[in-house]
Amino acid sequence: MEVGTGRPYFFGDIGFWSERTEVHKAAYQGQVSQLQTLIQSGASVNIVAVDSITPLHEAAIRGQTQCVRLLLDAGAQVDARNVDGSTPLCEACSAGSSECVRLLLEYGATVNPALTSRTTSPLHEACIGGNAECVKLMIANGASLEAYDLYNGTPLHVACANQHMECVKVLLDAGAKVNAVRLHETALHHAAKANDVEMIKLLVEFGANIYAKDKHERKPVDYTRPDTPAAQCMQLYESCPLSLQQLSRITLRHVLGTRALRVITQLNLPNFIICYLSYL
Repeated sequence: MEVGTGRPYFFGDIGFWSERTEVHKAAYQGQVSQLQTLIQSGASVNIVAVDSITPLHEAAIRGQTQCVRLLLDAGAQVDARNVDGSTPLCEACSAGSSECVRLLLEYGATVNPALTSRTTSPLHEACIGGNAECVKLMIANGASLEAYDLYNGTPLHVACANQHMECVKVLLDAGAKVNAVRLHETALHHAAKANDVEMIKLLVEFGANIYAKDKHERKPVDYTRPDTPAAQCMQLYESCPLSLQQLSRITLRHVLGTRALRVITQLNLPNFIICYLSYL
C-alpha cells in the first residue's frame, strides 16, 4: 500500500511540493512514530516524488538520524539518486549531519558515486557547507580528494571559495593537491579573491604556486584588493623566496602524497616536528 499525498508542506528553501507523500513528510519532519506506523501499514519507503527524491533523501537533508535508520531497516535504497544525481549521503554531508553520514556509510552508501553534470560528490557537499567533521569522515572512508566537479573543481577549490578554513586544513593534511586547477584557477586564486590572509598563508605553506595564472592570465595577487593585508602578504611571497625548511616540508609532503599524515605520525619524531610537518 502506498500512502497518498496529504496537504503540501514546505521543503527547505525550495517551495511547496504537493507531489510528496506522507512518508516523505514524516521523514523530513522527523516524525519517527508516524513514519514507523506508515511503514508498518505497508507504505513504500522507496516511493519517489516527481523530482526523484525519496523519503531517505528527505530524512538525510534534515539530519533525521532515527528516520534514516527506520527507512534503511525497512529496505530504503541507500544510493538512490534524485533528479540532480544526489544521493542521501550527499544530502547528509550537505546538512552537516555526521550521525547520518556514519549511519549511511554503515549501511553501505557509496563514498565516491559517479558524478554527473548536475551534481557534486558527498565530499564536495561537506566542503560547501563547511562541515569539517563530515569531511574527516568521508576522507577516512576513502573519499576521492581530487573528485572533479565541472562547475566547482575539486573539494579544495570548493572549501577555499566558501572560506571554510577548517575544511581546507583537513583536505591539505590528507594530501589534497594544492595546485589542482579548474580552468587554470587554483585554490590560491579563491583565497586571494576572498582576501583571506590566513588561508593564503596556509596554502602557500603547502606549496601553492603564487605565480599560477588562470584563464584570464591573472595571478592570485591580481585578485587581491590594493593595500590590503592579503595583497601585502602575496607581494611579500613574491619578493621573498621560501626558506629551506619550508621547501623541504613541501617536498616531503609531495613525495608522500595522501600517505603523508599517516606516515608522519608513525615516525619516531618529536611532537613539535610532527605538528610542523602535518600543520595540525
